[in-house]
Amino acid sequence: MTTEPTLGVILAGGLARRMGGGDKPMRQIGGRTILDHVVERFSPQCDALVLNANGDPGRFAAFDLPVVADTVADNPGPLAGVLAALDWAAENRPEIKWVVSVAGDCPFLPRDLVARLHEARMRENAALAVAASGGRTHPVIGLWKVALRSDLRHALVDEDMRKIDRWTARYPLATVEWPAVPVDPFFNANTVEDLSEAEGLAKIAG
Repeated sequence: MTTEPTLGVILAGGLARRMGGGDKPMRQIGGRTILDHVVERFSPQCDALVLNANGDPGRFAAFDLPVVADTVADNPGPLAGVLAALDWAAENRPEIKWVVSVAGDCPFLPRDLVARLHEARMRENAALAVAASGGRTHPVIGLWKVALRSDLRHALVDEDMRKIDRWTARYPLATVEWPAVPVDPFFNANTVEDLSEAEGLAKIAG
């Protein structure tokens, strides 16, 4: 675990349109839900873990995690989930100054995610850090400063900002690259076909 107290948030507020709706993290890979895989890899890296999701929180009761809903209306996207986690940390765990967000449909997350994001942020004197693999950044997989929550709320509510990389471009940003072979750690299951591919990848992901 990193020496910096860190809250992990699993973003599960998506509408899963390409899978016909429902909760993508509750689909199964290898006989377990994607969310089970995410929690197993992510939880040991964090001081606390919350789940960002809207609607009835009872559907996630088996995971015994606080379920934090968006505080900005009309499903504005993952930035709203990040803001909800920053607000939750400030109100419930004021000793935690950092939040790491991950997508709820990424079953092969790296086990050194939080440590490497913090290392890059400190090394480069950055305000934020983001993950990358295969030459592509993953804006949803990021390290966020709780102290920036008012700025983020302003961007979301007053500026109607939706794209994560538009907001992060305002700050010094560290980018951390992971190898994409033999398995891209940020593979995400967006479609039914992705679920089939993930079944095979799970055998070599370790």
